[in-house]
Amino acid sequence: MTSRVLARANLGLTVPAALAALLVLLALAAPLVAPYDPAAGRLADRLLDPGSPGHPLGTDGQGRDLLSRLIWAGRASLTGGLVPVAVAAVVGTLLGVVAGLGGRVTEQALLRLLDVLYAFPGVLLAIAIASLLTPGLGATVLALSVVLTPAVARVAFTETRRVRAAEYLVAARVSGAGWGSLVLRQVAPVVAPVVLVYASSLVGLAIMYAAGLSFLGLGVAPPTAEWGAMLEELRPSLLTHPWVAVLPALVILAVSVVFNTLGETLRTRVGDTAALLAHAAPAAASRSADRSTDRSTDGSTDGSADGSARPRAAKRVGA
Repeated sequence: MTSRVLARANLGLTVPAALAALLVLLALAAPLVAPYDPAAGRLADRLLDPGSPGHPLGTDGQGRDLLSRLIWAGRASLTGGLVPVAVAAVVGTLLGVVAGLGGRVTEQALLRLLDVLYAFPGVLLAIAIASLLTPGLGATVLALSVVLTPAVARVAFTETRRVRAAEYLVAARVSGAGWGSLVLRQVAPVVAPVVLVYASSLVGLAIMYAAGLSFLGLGVAPPTAEWGAMLEELRPSLLTHPWVAVLPALVILAVSVVFNTLGETLRTRVGDTAALLAHAAPAAASRSADRSTDRSTDGSTDGSADGSARPRAAKRVGA
């Protein structure tokens, strides 16, 4: 039964992880995989339906091959989703650990700053930041990094508070370990897995936010291929060529589902592992206690036997 559960868990983690890795590799290998130049088009081939000869997914309003553009757009879209999450994971972890290990003044100052950022809905905050910057991939990465950092910092702060009174940290402080040593050697190995699992669940959200900014003209600008920008370009043809127009939306949905499933699977896997460890710990402690009891019982039996043997020997000598 346990082996079946582990096999299902491994399969549930392997499938989304393999799909996510395939998406990243496909985006990186776009120059080798894409059949056409994403910026080259022919007006004679504009708005071809999916399944047309030479264009399996059709073409856009300028006659550019949609399959090639979707593959190339993965570079900008995945960058806009993965890089902000990575930045938020690093900066948020640092802020959370500093707030968790610092004094009360430091903790309250950082938490109030995070509360201010939390007061704004993520989409509105991203739009406000991106509107102050020059449209492009850099604006998308910066805006989403600011939006995602408070959530990661909260997770890191909660985990740091959970372990900051642990005996090994107290022992490290007593032994003279500096703040940097405490963070890198003691706290980071405990906080990092939790932060990474949580950050993996934010990738799908970041991809949708990045596509939304490009759709509004605040992110990646044409003619660079990006899923949100492509959706805006194809929106006027939604009534006349609906299948062509909804392809970028379907890609955004599919990629978000893959990364969200990966994040949820990782979170469940870590939770199940923690539960198994918590269940195994009392059993191990019970077995250890049983062994200790057995040894003490054996020792007392031996002692009583020795004690009772000595008086008998004395009696014989006396007799």
